[in-house]
Amino acid sequence: MKHLLFLLLIATAACNNAAKQPEKEETKLKEENITYTGDGVQMNGFLVYEDKDSIRPAVLVVHEWDGLNDYARYRARELAKLGYVALAVDIYGNGKTAPNQDSALSYSLPFYENPPMAQRRIDAAIAKVKTYPQVDTNNIAAVGYCFGGGMLLNSVRLGTPLKAIVSFHGTLVGTPANKDLLKADILVCQGGDDPFVTPEEVAKFRKQMDSIGARYTFKVYDSARHGFTNPAHTNHEEPVLYNAKADSASWKDMISFFQQTITNK
Repeated sequence: MKHLLFLLLIATAACNNAAKQPEKEETKLKEENITYTGDGVQMNGFLVYEDKDSIRPAVLVVHEWDGLNDYARYRARELAKLGYVALAVDIYGNGKTAPNQDSALSYSLPFYENPPMAQRRIDAAIAKVKTYPQVDTNNIAAVGYCFGGGMLLNSVRLGTPLKAIVSFHGTLVGTPANKDLLKADILVCQGGDDPFVTPEEVAKFRKQMDSIGARYTFKVYDSARHGFTNPAHTNHEEPVLYNAKADSASWKDMISFFQQTITNK
């Protein structure tokens, strides 16, 4: 009986000690609103990273067609929680955001018509993030959403020096592929029901990449429409709609991709 009571006392003490263990601290992020110049324009970026002393890869976030808004900042924070230095890029310049679709179209159209303009501004963001002592300058990647995904694909085909990029529901066809210029590993995350990216465009993109031996992975998420990663898209009557399952799956695919390309885990 004494032996049983002794065991119960030990078990109770162990449980009490376990209950007193401190909870794991949340990741402490440091955030900075920064300015940098490129292509003759001042750009207002958003930099975020874990507040600790270590060298780590950097990941740029290239926004949707409405500009560097809270969604782009949210994605930068989520990347910082994964251990990266994240910089949300201001492609339009001066922190300009579009209040409506007409404005977004007018802001974005010049970059589709003149892809080197986007490339110069992305290159300026790369140069800026390299100035931070926390950044492993040999391992810089980028993610882009919709407009941003298309701009990234255009830019790396023109030679932008990124080690890896991820395009989430972005346009696929734009600048020509050149094996002497395209050095980045590519992950494309595309919705299976995206009405803005046709099967013909997908086939053309694949053919283009295959023709130069590009290192790319093409993921398709069933039933996902355009803009499937952004929870702000809630109207089921629109061709743009959030899809939680595809959002989660594509984010996991991105994590795995970056582990293979820029973190070597």
